Amino acid sequence: MEQNTSFDRHDRIRSVLTETVASFIRNEANTTPLITVTRLDVAPNYRNVTVYFTTIPEGGEKDALIFLKRKGGNLRGYVMKHSHTKIVPFFTFEIDYGERNRQLIDTIVDKVERKEE
Repeated sequence: MEQNTSFDRHDRIRSVLTETVASFIRNEANTTPLITVTRLDVAPNYRNVTVYFTTIPEGGEKDALIFLKRKGGNLRGYVMKHSHTKIVPFFTFEIDYGERNRQLIDTIVDKVERKEE
């Protein structure tokens, strides 16, 4: 039972951090490119978080990564102020190539299905 409680806590903290990080990005970033948080990997001790993201349009990932790395310290302050977590993690940022590839596969499948109709 204890292990399930630990998982629930980890999941809740990941959810709170995801919402808080997305809110920060929405408030601080330009709309071009539009930055979308796809997932967060939270370390078991909650001290480090990797934020995975994509952008629209696709070519904006590099600029978004530079922006996010530059704003990482401000993000910690924002999380400290807007979430009620005991530990404020350090954030790293990664382009979510897996999500981009999934989107590409979905597009290809849609094209194939249209041809079959």
